[in-house]
Amino acid sequence: MSDVKLSDEEWKNIRDFLQQEPNAYVGNEVKCRRFLEAVKWISRSGSQWRLLPIEFGNWNSIYKRFVRWCQAGVWERMLAYFAQTADMENGMIDSTIVRAHPCAAGTEKKR
Repeated sequence: MSDVKLSDEEWKNIRDFLQQEPNAYVGNEVKCRRFLEAVKWISRSGSQWRLLPIEFGNWNSIYKRFVRWCQAGVWERMLAYFAQTADMENGMIDSTIVRAHPCAAGTEKKR
C-alpha cells in the first residue's frame, strides 16, 4: 500500500503540530514518521495490529503508542487542528447533491 507513505510536506505539517503537543513525543523523527505511516496503514487496511508489516516496526510497540495517544487525546486535537486548515484537495459528492435521473429510479418510459 504505497498510499500510506506521508509526503515530505505532510510530514513537516504533522511534525510541527506534534512538536507543540505536550502529550506526543516525536524524538527520532524517522521512527515517528514510520509510526504515523503504520497507523495510516492500519486505518486504510482495516487489518489486525499483529498483521502490520514488519517494515513499520514491532506491531505491539506501535499499538501501545497508538493507545497512549488515544488516551491523551492527541488524535482528537490533531484532527481539530488540521480541520481548521483544510486544503480542499479532495471533494466528495453524494445523493443529497446529485439526484438520479427518473429512469434510474425505475419509472416507466413515456410513450
